[in-house]
Amino acid sequence: MEATQYLIGVDGGGTGTRVVLADVRGTILAQATGGASGLGLGVARAWQAIEAACTQAFDSARLRLDWSTCAMGCGLAGVNNRDWLAEFIAQAPPLAALDVQSDAYTTLLGAHGGQAGVIVAVGTGSIAAVLERDGTWAIAGGYGFPSGDEASGAWLGLRAVVHVQQALDGRVRPDAFSAALLGQMNVADRDALVVWLCEANQTAYAALAPVVLAHRDHPVAAALLAQAGADIAKLVDALDPEAALPVALCGGLAAPLAAYVPASYRARLRPPRADSAHGALELARRASVGVGAGAGAGTVRGPGAAA
Repeated sequence: MEATQYLIGVDGGGTGTRVVLADVRGTILAQATGGASGLGLGVARAWQAIEAACTQAFDSARLRLDWSTCAMGCGLAGVNNRDWLAEFIAQAPPLAALDVQSDAYTTLLGAHGGQAGVIVAVGTGSIAAVLERDGTWAIAGGYGFPSGDEASGAWLGLRAVVHVQQALDGRVRPDAFSAALLGQMNVADRDALVVWLCEANQTAYAALAPVVLAHRDHPVAAALLAQAGADIAKLVDALDPEAALPVALCGGLAAPLAAYVPASYRARLRPPRADSAHGALELARRASVGVGAGAGAGTVRGPGAAA
């Protein structure tokens, strides 16, 4: 096996994948994006998206992709399901080293530069995590769609659909909000909505979140956004009851939802230093030198890391 030459950081969720490619000194060579790679959408689909984004990154850097020279760190949604994690590792290409952790952990690493702090990640799904000053970490939320993931895009979309249902059958008056949601779903009547509901997954519901935000003054949308802010506060309280640590809101919905976080919490908000993909790059660096993340999940090292 050739010596490790490249580090790959992967951030994978229910909407998309971000990849950061660096040399072994940590110099960023390229970045790329791809399709969804959250494990809840299927392990084969996850690897397909990751490999496509990695290929794009290597092509952008004008380099040849050879898995055996690469150490990869992954922060993925869904690794708390041990069966999905085991299958993901089993299907990995022959990397020099692979470390797979929750996207909450890689978001923590990136957001606070490895220092103590709290993150609440709100995107397609949601999860909160704290890194304590002694290096231990813990999570809150993140139980997944549809029962959990409070304040996430999918959570907002799932609840916004109720307004559409009631508008279609006369329980509430149809309005611009219900019409915009129907337009996003490409649905015109009750029968078409039933078909959509039977086929919709987490990503489809999350695609409705921008419609909720665009109609934030509508009473239903306003109530959903207020509840999202309150749920973010509850996640922070669960992880830092003494209110002693900085808090970073991360993910695609971080900026629009910040305004709905209660005022007493907004004073503690800090912009993240870096994103989950860069946190995953740190996992890759540690894996390449044989230093474990110390955060559970899965690590595989050596020739043909997941043969």
